[in-house]
Amino acid sequence: MSDKHDHPHHDHDHDHPHDHDHAKPATPSLEGEDAGTQALAGALKSSFAIVKVIMIGLLLLFLFSGFFVVGPQEKAIVLRFGVPAGGGDGKLLGPGPHWAFPPPIDEVVRIPVGQVMNLNSTVGWYATTAAMEAAGNEPEPGESLRPALDGYLLTGDENIVHLRATLRYRIAEPGLRYVLDFANASNVVQNAFNNALLFAAARYKVDDALTRDQAGFRETARNRFEQLVARHNLGITEIQIDNMQVIPPRQLKEAFSRVTEAEVRRAKELNDARSYENQTISKARAEAESRKNLGEAERTRLVEFVAAEVERFTNNLPAWRANRDLFTQQRQSEVLRIIYTNVQEKVVAPQRGGGAGRELRLQINREPPKPKVLDQPKADDH
Repeated sequence: MSDKHDHPHHDHDHDHPHDHDHAKPATPSLEGEDAGTQALAGALKSSFAIVKVIMIGLLLLFLFSGFFVVGPQEKAIVLRFGVPAGGGDGKLLGPGPHWAFPPPIDEVVRIPVGQVMNLNSTVGWYATTAAMEAAGNEPEPGESLRPALDGYLLTGDENIVHLRATLRYRIAEPGLRYVLDFANASNVVQNAFNNALLFAAARYKVDDALTRDQAGFRETARNRFEQLVARHNLGITEIQIDNMQVIPPRQLKEAFSRVTEAEVRRAKELNDARSYENQTISKARAEAESRKNLGEAERTRLVEFVAAEVERFTNNLPAWRANRDLFTQQRQSEVLRIIYTNVQEKVVAPQRGGGAGRELRLQINREPPKPKVLDQPKADDH
């Protein structure tokens, strides 16, 4: 309407068709803009609602990600911004479900206090791979030792050996020192174990470490490791060294084998000699004891016999002094009674008067002839 008052010469549409065309869409353009604005506002409102839902979901997911479970052979501690939560050394969490703020606010550190930890030595063994060992293959020893690749240990008598072993231990309760005092406690334990093996090798001769005193070698390494554990307060317990292998350099395997065989033969000869010595000494002692016992028994019997004879002689001496003939006859009668006890036939020849001798003739039957045995007939006689 404002256009008609300002421009009266535009009353006829046919005189100015272009101006008429521009005047027609004025009202519909405003309506389109209102609809577009409403659509945009609705879209923005829907987008904000979706973003809000997503943010709430992300927040819930963030909070729920803080739940964790501690295993039956574990303990756990929560570090909040790197400091134990709960004051002091922190609260030690036992087995079961727990919650903490997700990272980077909180960090859950698990402590396997109930598990047996295994750790292998990293010094003293020649270069090889796990795949080759699993297949039972060994790398070629080469003409000489390669110090840059092959590990080795020096013994107390300046010899070279290869050595490896496995360490088994448990983390001592509650395990906070093991976790909190070291950036990586397992590396500290590894270094202490390697140090103990080097220490033991330097104090043993090669033959003792290889064959003669392997148990003592292992015990020396274990004692050294326990000293290092106590010195650095590593917080581990139930220490045990297993699967220890000590071998000579592979380049000298045959030479060491010959020495070992000689040591075995030497030990066998010494054991046989000691066994023979013990048997001979035992036999001599037994024979000496037997002869000593026989001599003691004979001495006792002889002393008792002499004492009895002395007593009997002493008792009979008064009677002999009183009447020698009567005493003699009585003793003869006693002796004859003893002699004739089991005799079937007795012949007594009294003495003749005047002391003359008497002739006594006894008829003794001849020995009966032995029966003759006829010889067996020979084959020719048949």
